[in-house]
Amino acid sequence: MRRVLYFLLAAIVVLVVAWFFAGLPGRITAQIGNITVEAAIPVVALGLLLAFVVLFFLFRLIGGLIRLPWHLDRWRSARQRRLGDVAVTRALLALAAGEKAGARREAHRARRMLSDTPLTLLLAAEAGRLAGRDDEAEAAFRRLSERDDAAFLGYRGLLRQAIARDDWAEAAVFARQAEAVQPGTDWLRQERVRLAIRAGNWAEATQLADGAVSRGALAAAASEAEPDKARALKLARQAWKDDPALAPAALAYAARLRADGRESRALAVIRHSWTLAPHPDLATFALAPFSDTLARVKAAQRLTEANPTHSESRLLLARTSLEAGLTGEARHQAEAARDAGVNQRRLWLLLADIEARDHGDTETGRAAQREALRRAATADPDPQWHCSVCHVSSPAWRAACPNCGSPGGLQWSADAPASSPVQAVLIHDPERGREVL
Repeated sequence: MRRVLYFLLAAIVVLVVAWFFAGLPGRITAQIGNITVEAAIPVVALGLLLAFVVLFFLFRLIGGLIRLPWHLDRWRSARQRRLGDVAVTRALLALAAGEKAGARREAHRARRMLSDTPLTLLLAAEAGRLAGRDDEAEAAFRRLSERDDAAFLGYRGLLRQAIARDDWAEAAVFARQAEAVQPGTDWLRQERVRLAIRAGNWAEATQLADGAVSRGALAAAASEAEPDKARALKLARQAWKDDPALAPAALAYAARLRADGRESRALAVIRHSWTLAPHPDLATFALAPFSDTLARVKAAQRLTEANPTHSESRLLLARTSLEAGLTGEARHQAEAARDAGVNQRRLWLLLADIEARDHGDTETGRAAQREALRRAATADPDPQWHCSVCHVSSPAWRAACPNCGSPGGLQWSADAPASSPVQAVLIHDPERGREVL
């Protein structure tokens, strides 16, 4: 309806203008040389209008011909852009579906249509990586790393490739380059911690570690690897302050103090850590200066006086008392640990030794030893280092799990990992003269 109204309005305007020109009186005469042209004013006006229309369309045609190459280029660019967008979508779908050949084909088509943009380069790299063409992936990631607007993506891809082929030195280089273009990235910080641990650069790992990682464990390892004594002491003190319940951290600090001639301070560190989390290695360190068995008993009593009822305290006192010939005290401490719920293999072996020392080679002693050995065969496992992440046991403490590489993952516990098989334990039976389960 609106178009009809516009048409009628335009027709009325044309009629009014035509009526106006048709009603103009007079004639126009033009003389060119010997030629004289005379016409009425309405005819001249109509001729001028027609000439204007012809010239207008003529100039439009000429302008269109001049701009034709530009329009063709624009049309081709738009068409290429549409085809490139389609290729990008198909490449993404192929990557999501795990179609190696399709992903590479569409990624290459996208690069051909859209040139080397960050998106097309990333698609080409991921398609090459999916297809096992590491050379293609590396070339695309390097092209990305050369761009100011996508350098981090390139370094991240190169870093992942270096880690996949266990090239830790090159991975560290890419990590530093990525940090330079995108500082403060949480993911990159964690990767740099992992790389530092892999390379054994414990000092750098300690500096990079955040609250989610046990800095005490890393600092303890850094202290052990540090050749400078002053620096090693500082790192050991940091490890102990960050995690005073971690026995290796306390031992690292106490060992440096002992080497520096500060024995009383070293023992104070060990006693404090024993109060928080008793560990057999702490007792070994505290009792090392004493060779006399009674002196070792007194040293054990001083160590455990702040935490006397803990199972480690009772077992330590029982062991040192037995070594000193105090079988009554040894039995008291061992049975107190048993009554408190301790059912570990080392407790029953200790009780077997107490029975052998207390009763000797008698029928009563042999019967008590057999019972203790029988209980040891089915007892709970002794505490050892377990990884809290992968649940694999380790015979010795490490700052990072030797299986999964988790920093600070090893915890001292009597709980066997869920994934580890049950192992048979052979124990010597003195009466039978052979090993029994």
